[in-house]
Amino acid sequence: MNQKWTFHTILILMALIGMGTAVMRHLSAGTPFLPGQAKSVWLVEARVDFDTTGGPVSASLSLPDDHPPGFELFEEQAASPGYGFTVLGEGDNRRAEWTKREAEGEQSLYYSAQLVESDSDGASAAEPVFSSREYNNYWEDAQELAAKEVLGLARGKSSSPLSLTRELIKLLNSPSSQNAALLRSDTLGQAELLIHFLNRADIPARYVMGLYLEDARRRQILTPMVEIYTEQEWLLVNPKTGDVGVPPNLLLWHRGGVSVLDVSGGKNSRVHFSMIRQTVPAAQLAQITKSDSIFSRLGVQRLPIEEQSMFKLLLLLPLGAAVVVFMRVIIGLKTSGTFMPVLIALAFLQTSLVEGLISFVLVVAAGLALRGYLSRLNLLLVARIAALIVLVIFMISAFSIIGYQLGYSAGMTITFFPMIIIAWTIERMSILWEEDGPSEVVSQGGGSLLVAVIAYLLMQMPLFVHLTFNFPELNLVLLASILAMGQYTGYKLSELWRFRAMDDL
Repeated sequence: MNQKWTFHTILILMALIGMGTAVMRHLSAGTPFLPGQAKSVWLVEARVDFDTTGGPVSASLSLPDDHPPGFELFEEQAASPGYGFTVLGEGDNRRAEWTKREAEGEQSLYYSAQLVESDSDGASAAEPVFSSREYNNYWEDAQELAAKEVLGLARGKSSSPLSLTRELIKLLNSPSSQNAALLRSDTLGQAELLIHFLNRADIPARYVMGLYLEDARRRQILTPMVEIYTEQEWLLVNPKTGDVGVPPNLLLWHRGGVSVLDVSGGKNSRVHFSMIRQTVPAAQLAQITKSDSIFSRLGVQRLPIEEQSMFKLLLLLPLGAAVVVFMRVIIGLKTSGTFMPVLIALAFLQTSLVEGLISFVLVVAAGLALRGYLSRLNLLLVARIAALIVLVIFMISAFSIIGYQLGYSAGMTITFFPMIIIAWTIERMSILWEEDGPSEVVSQGGGSLLVAVIAYLLMQMPLFVHLTFNFPELNLVLLASILAMGQYTGYKLSELWRFRAMDDL
């Protein structure tokens, strides 16, 4: 009795510590308990990688201006030990510069910026400076004739710089245009090719690189765009679709003709971006980002953006685990495996529910058919499981390729499913089929999918996503509830329903 009382006391203290820490974080750092009560803050991290040649190193990276369209730069910093760091220039010409007298081996430089969503258009006020003469003799004779014909057709169907730009994009994207095909075979990209055409038509245009912001994305690259100068302002144009204006989730990172990244004293240089979206109270935004409190120093937000994106998913796992324990211990639902449903639910977060269910059922059904053939070969267990893993990989690859060829790009998301877990699931269901029949397979398989769907519905709710990431200590409350359910020895709800007829006796 004393041991049971001690256990219950520990559970209560654990839950109180989790909730108390969350309350203290809310009061000291101002982090809201409910999503949607604060402004959105994007944390964007640029990572520059290169190999040194042994000697002085200088790296220069183009940066967005202080007020890019739709955003406001709140804070920026660099994390590159041993390097000197300086931000040079202003406006559209801001660049980050790292310098070091001597460096060896592979180097990684980090630049991070905090951007607050705003209503400002951030339009560039720079006057165009260009000469169309340098574009008059760019192509060879055959390409020159094709360019003149394409430009002539576009001019005949347009009446303004913007309409000419749209007509050029249509012609360059036309699969039936031989002239466009000839020009596309050049080394220029679509954006650079469009700029050449516009400058030949005496329309100022410049190269722009934008970064599409998506929550918890890693290793993203910049997207080429084009800005044209018309009616005393610069307009952003998508060189592939012809859409005009800055999309809400596009951050203009680079403007002008200079390079995005320059590295002196290194080779194989490359840059990619990671990003994450957070909600922070607008009134306390400055205090939070500059706070030296214990919650700020030990928070997940201090990790690099790439790791934060990973933890945003990992911190949802305790919620899925609690759902599995509740459905099995309290409800009495049968599942194939203990925590396979929560891993499937985690995959659903990447694939979406409908596509994930269809993909999972197809792979498991095909795997059961192949497992039936393997059972007739009398293989050892280790060899059978290894062969099944290889077959699962082949099936997932085949479904992804076939789905893509049929125009269903969602089929490629099947790769998010844990292959080892799927292989073990197929093995367990096959043995269950042989020992207890197909009805038991349907019962446990259906129960696993039901639990996975319930866990997915909870794990994708904005409230739980917000709480688990910003208040990770609340997982102590989930841990206490899981331990409490682990000592439950009474009737399950399914058993009460099964023996309901005994109430009449």
